[in-house]
Amino acid sequence: MALSFRELQAQLQPDWGCEHRAQGGGFDVLVVPSLSMDRALMALVTGAHHYEERQLFSLIRLRDPGVRAIYVTSKLLPELVVDAVLELMPGVPTSHARRRLQLFDTDDASNRPLTEKLLERPALLKRIREQLRPGRSFISCFVVTELEKALSETLQIPLLGTDPSLGHWGSKAGSRQLFARCGVPHPPGSDLAFDIHDLSEATASLWEAHPELKRCVVKLNEGISGEGNATLELEALQLQEQSPAQRRTLLRRALTQLPMPAADWESLLQQQGALVEAWLEGGEQLSSPSVQGTIHPGGRVELLSTHEQILGGSNGQTYQGCRFPAEAAYRLPLMRHGQAVGEALAAEGALERYAVDFIARFIDGAWDLQAIEVNLRQGGTTHPTMALRAITTGHLDPSSGEFLAPTGQALHYRATDNLTDPQLRGLLPADLIDIVANADLHYDPARLRGSVFHLLGCLSEYGKLGMTCVGRSAAEAEQVYEATARELIDQAGHLRLST
Repeated sequence: MALSFRELQAQLQPDWGCEHRAQGGGFDVLVVPSLSMDRALMALVTGAHHYEERQLFSLIRLRDPGVRAIYVTSKLLPELVVDAVLELMPGVPTSHARRRLQLFDTDDASNRPLTEKLLERPALLKRIREQLRPGRSFISCFVVTELEKALSETLQIPLLGTDPSLGHWGSKAGSRQLFARCGVPHPPGSDLAFDIHDLSEATASLWEAHPELKRCVVKLNEGISGEGNATLELEALQLQEQSPAQRRTLLRRALTQLPMPAADWESLLQQQGALVEAWLEGGEQLSSPSVQGTIHPGGRVELLSTHEQILGGSNGQTYQGCRFPAEAAYRLPLMRHGQAVGEALAAEGALERYAVDFIARFIDGAWDLQAIEVNLRQGGTTHPTMALRAITTGHLDPSSGEFLAPTGQALHYRATDNLTDPQLRGLLPADLIDIVANADLHYDPARLRGSVFHLLGCLSEYGKLGMTCVGRSAAEAEQVYEATARELIDQAGHLRLST
């Protein structure tokens, strides 16, 4: 008799959640890096299916000689791209790790979730299942939706991730409920609304409770990476001069014309709902830190990293990259809040990656932290942390929030998914590796500095690249980032001129 998803998850072992070399290994991991997200939002991501490369750093598990891995993508990954990751991992010969890694693909580059493509190919699933040892295998995903749940039940293999029935806790509304439960400070805001009329009522009520607000942010309940957020300017509407009925009419009109990044946002509003939240202003300094953790089978919460998020895009809220670690002035409070949210999520039955985004403001000589959302999945800060752990044998110091190399040296990085320049178009992964090697910009474990790359599949077609740039200080990591970006763009330009 086939087991249910819940019964399969009960088979997960506590050490299967550990990406470090685990004692008593001997398991198989099936990596399915599917971006199973709302299609309207994913359509905004350039080269979306190439983002399946980002989870290659999860192959850190191959450090354990008893671990085998299967990595599935929409299109077959070039060996050069895979070897570029395996060669960075200390403690295991590349050839030994490669023998324990199998690559499969669906031969389908369409803009649909990888998991959906897999479920359409029973013969491929049969070949994959034949490679997995019964009772000693699990699935690792970027995000868990009903698609991934169906994949787990089809293969009869447990999935290391949160049951999609708990997805509410990773939504905008669920996040606010968690913050209230854990005593984590967060901005004033509303409950969910599912049409413009109710959303205008919620916005009016928020302003009437906080008439000092100059603007607010409207958030689709399931938006990702800032896509699905839009700022609403309240000051220009002169709400204080209007009657309550006039306020609601003005707000309804303004919300209808909102420059929401997501296409057809009113339709998405009806499907998933949206809420309105106070826009945090004031202070001499403003930043967007986050904290990332993982919940192991059995409920143990492990903090993995803190970051300063780099935001941009047309709305100023779209994730562009990050710096590690977060500022020392508020890093430890950030970690305490992250631990509290992680333990609350674990009590609900959540598993694996989660992250909490904050706004930090320096007001009257002190930092004020306000939580704004929980991501109950892997995200933009996941793979840089994986990369750092993959290329070193260091650890996060819980007393300082710093990542320490075995020598005790603290390491920093700056990472991005969005190094984009027209000069990079047409550049092949082999060309990139040649440029980096000639300029001595690759990560050097002896010097504890240099760059590692991802999204190589986006390079030639879109002129887009991801990279994590490591240094022994924040300034050195920034220097490595700037030098790498400049050299790549300059040399790509020279190659164009020479042909």
